[in-house]
Amino acid sequence: MLASSAYLQHAPSDFIDGAFRALSGDAITTRDPANPTNIVWQGSPVAAHAEDAVAAARRALPAWSALSLDERRVFLERWRETCVKHAARLAAAIAREIGKVKWEAELEAKIVAEKVTITLEERVVARVAGFEVAAGAGKTGICSFKPHGVMAVLGPYNFPAHLPNGHIVPALLLGNTIVFKPSEKGASVGQLLAELAHEAGFPAGVFNVVQGGGAIASRLAVHPDVDGVLFTGSFPVGRRILEANLDTPGRLIALEMGGSNPAVITAKADLRRAAIECVRAGYATTGQRCTCTRRIIVEESVADRFIPMFLKLASNLMIAGADDGVPAFMGPLVTGEARDAVIRAQHAIAQRGRLLLEASPLDRAGYFLSPGAVEVARFERGADEQEIFGPFVQFARARDLDDAIAQANATSFGLAASLFSDDESEWRRFFAESRAGCINWNSGTAGASSKLPFGGLGRSGNHRPAGAFAVDAVAYPVATMVDRAEPAVPQGMLVDPRFFA
Repeated sequence: MLASSAYLQHAPSDFIDGAFRALSGDAITTRDPANPTNIVWQGSPVAAHAEDAVAAARRALPAWSALSLDERRVFLERWRETCVKHAARLAAAIAREIGKVKWEAELEAKIVAEKVTITLEERVVARVAGFEVAAGAGKTGICSFKPHGVMAVLGPYNFPAHLPNGHIVPALLLGNTIVFKPSEKGASVGQLLAELAHEAGFPAGVFNVVQGGGAIASRLAVHPDVDGVLFTGSFPVGRRILEANLDTPGRLIALEMGGSNPAVITAKADLRRAAIECVRAGYATTGQRCTCTRRIIVEESVADRFIPMFLKLASNLMIAGADDGVPAFMGPLVTGEARDAVIRAQHAIAQRGRLLLEASPLDRAGYFLSPGAVEVARFERGADEQEIFGPFVQFARARDLDDAIAQANATSFGLAASLFSDDESEWRRFFAESRAGCINWNSGTAGASSKLPFGGLGRSGNHRPAGAFAVDAVAYPVATMVDRAEPAVPQGMLVDPRFFA
């Protein structure tokens, strides 16, 4: 029996036009990362289902977009109520399939409903409320917002419910319809979202879920009846999506990708606070957050005090599975391949640095890995072309704040950055010169508020921030001129009453 049967009401399925379609086969098989002998979900994608889902979303679009925002708000409020009602089911799915520890799975389940509340706040809705202006004698200028249409949401595995929901809720509110492809590592969570959407009562075709891997994602990203692609994942995949759409500039492409996020610790920092926050941000979600701290730059004068603090905290983190009954900080990585990739990266970097703390597999079943850390001579641009997605951080020392900022910016990514200093003038400089979309002061890089924009620069994103600014990407502004006055005759135009006889 599949482990997902404990929280799913249907056998492995797609959800298209308001109905579930069973999937046989085992082309996609997810396993419990804490106990890989347990199969969670199993099914084989059907290419024709992707076509059917897009067609269903297209058919549903006119009626859904014709509703008023307040009418669509009612459906989203039902979605929120349904997610609250089934938060325990959702947390169980996230813990079982992704391997999150219990408290973190419960937190993700909780913020799925909270996203609706935040999106419906007046200050968020006001971003797309439209306005009128006087535009000359007798003329009124109107700015309105219209939905793009059918939106393909390509979800990640690290936050398999929260991150796609962060796109889905604003898109639905603004009148778009959805085809959601979950990560193939989070298939059961994606199906559970479909079951909750069905219970919430969205009209048929408004919310569709299609399982699949790269082939299904690639088809959705270029489908002629898809008007926008909302993607969260790695830079290599985001790059392929952009390349595939070079000839379709009218298709909205919103990319939220990875990060090689720096934290700078100066001589004026509270080192205790900095150590706690950097360990939390470095290893949160077992290092499987795009905002995790990957690079720590410490001013030379405090490095020999700070680094041992960090290592002591990191080496004492509690690591366990969701069912182990202990208050763990970290769980397993999502797959054995993910764990092995971190170990390979650690080995390569340690060849040019000094191994401070070795990331090692735990002597137990599951894809568990202890925290790792390496000190390198300095951070240079070009050394972090690929994100290391796991519990591993690098250290470097800096002469002063100038050198620290230079090393912090020595990256092709630009998602998050943090400064630890009690000197406000250092903060002002760091904020002004950092190239990142999320810049924190005395707070770790990991942990964002849905009430704020979320996104990055460079390989981290394409200036389509999510979070509270997600509404900006799911509707486009339309300018309208309304003229109620007698038409003015322009110079050089002869108007004779006989012309109108």
